[in-house]
Amino acid sequence: MAEIKLLGVSLSPFTHRVEWALKTKGVEYELIVEDTKNKSPLLLESNPIHKKIPVLIHNGKPICESMVIIEYIDDTFEGPSILPKDPYERAIAHFWAKFLDDKCLPTMGKALLGEGEEQEKAKEECGELLKILDNELKHKKFFGGDQIGFADIAANALAFWMGIIEEASGVIWVTSEKFPNYCAWRENYNNCSQVKEYLPSRDELFTHFQSRFHSAAAPK
Repeated sequence: MAEIKLLGVSLSPFTHRVEWALKTKGVEYELIVEDTKNKSPLLLESNPIHKKIPVLIHNGKPICESMVIIEYIDDTFEGPSILPKDPYERAIAHFWAKFLDDKCLPTMGKALLGEGEEQEKAKEECGELLKILDNELKHKKFFGGDQIGFADIAANALAFWMGIIEEASGVIWVTSEKFPNYCAWRENYNNCSQVKEYLPSRDELFTHFQSRFHSAAAPK
């Protein structure tokens, strides 16, 4: 039997991406929870370039970067396809996944968790990015159409984590009035049976981020 280990953090959206793919394919695996402040020798050896989670170790061979890992899982194991088979649709899924990872997530992270001028600038840029996503999702349930897929999983932090962070911070600035199609997609994602049962604890995530905001606001 193939030995599959996943080095990750239980509340990480990037770890969750990989877990979702493994569970969708029905692949058994061992989750090895990492301490990102005290990285294990196994993590440093398995991902010597970026030194980050997640890392999938399949029969002793490490694969790094969550979306690369998902594509590897899709190609390696039997089960429902994650990426489209059609070359054009596959290319489009890759495009949006890259846009989400390279542009949206870093900017939204700064907008939600940054401070001062950097945060305000990020919020402005975030509004423009959300307009792009809102337009792309017009008349669509998911990025790929009617079925959840590769690009939607790339956007998992936007769908689930982002709303919880907003709530924990006490400031809600992504609304259905401003971004109706994006918010409808987010609701579809979080209520999708393929996703819902594999999401981490909402209460645990809320407590984690609420504590983070309280710590940041406490007098130094």
